[in-house]
Amino acid sequence: MTQAPPPAPSALAPQWARAADPLGEDLQLSLYLCYELHYRGFAGVAEDWEWQPDLLRLREALEGRFLAALREAVPGGADVAGELDALLVEPARGAGVTHRLQSHGTWERMREYLVHRSLYQLKEADPQAWLIPRLVGQAKASLVAVEFDEFGAGHGERVHARLFAELMAGAGLDPAYGRYVDHAPAATLATVNLMSLLGLHRSLRGAMAGHFAVLEITSSPGSQRLARALERLGAEPRCVRFFTEHIEADAVHEQLMRRCVIGDFLAREPDQAAAVAFGVQVTNYLEARWSDRLLTAWDADRSSLRLPLDA
Repeated sequence: MTQAPPPAPSALAPQWARAADPLGEDLQLSLYLCYELHYRGFAGVAEDWEWQPDLLRLREALEGRFLAALREAVPGGADVAGELDALLVEPARGAGVTHRLQSHGTWERMREYLVHRSLYQLKEADPQAWLIPRLVGQAKASLVAVEFDEFGAGHGERVHARLFAELMAGAGLDPAYGRYVDHAPAATLATVNLMSLLGLHRSLRGAMAGHFAVLEITSSPGSQRLARALERLGAEPRCVRFFTEHIEADAVHEQLMRRCVIGDFLAREPDQAAAVAFGVQVTNYLEARWSDRLLTAWDADRSSLRLPLDA
């Protein structure tokens, strides 16, 4: 009997994706690379690959696996007010990454933190911009106001991604976009992939609104702790500036996101309440996994990165 030829790679890829660990290294890196084609792409890769049909089929399979795992991991529900209220409660004795860095973090651990966060911060607010055309009225206007601040309020030198690049340079790190992708574990990639997943799909617009609210509501206190940590470590002013810029701005953004964006959005589309709550929950879930990854490594006195910083 003549043996049938093997399936084409494009036919095999979705099969592999549907069996992969949804939060594992292979799936998260593959998904990150697929999404990056919608941002700045890669040197030597034709720009047409952004909409290459076989690659989109692979991405769909990866996304399906990832999204199913996220839905299974969180409780669900539609109590948006309750989810947002919980974000405002700071534990009496915080034990997260920013608390650790503020109290007794070293330069080595701070630099690791910056490498992890660089995957998003060097494209800060780009994924959330995809929500703008999916909103109307006050929700759209208020979201644009938040994004306007994130993009420097009309001043290129104040764009938050640029401020983060200056922070990295001041910390002796390479500020080049995408420089540390190979250093990032799956837990880090997943936090960034969530933003792209929610931003690229109109059907997930409610979840993106909830996700963005988490970033803005929790940013101010976290930024305050990181600014103090950098000051304690004797960092250059350009290192501290990124976080001091966020302390005041994000305190205002918190109210805009909660009352003007989500409030107006749900007044127009009340059936999206469960989606908004889901966005809050999955953002918290992935951030908690990421935090556990870092703190577990640091407690064992080892790096939380996949590669040493000089690699």
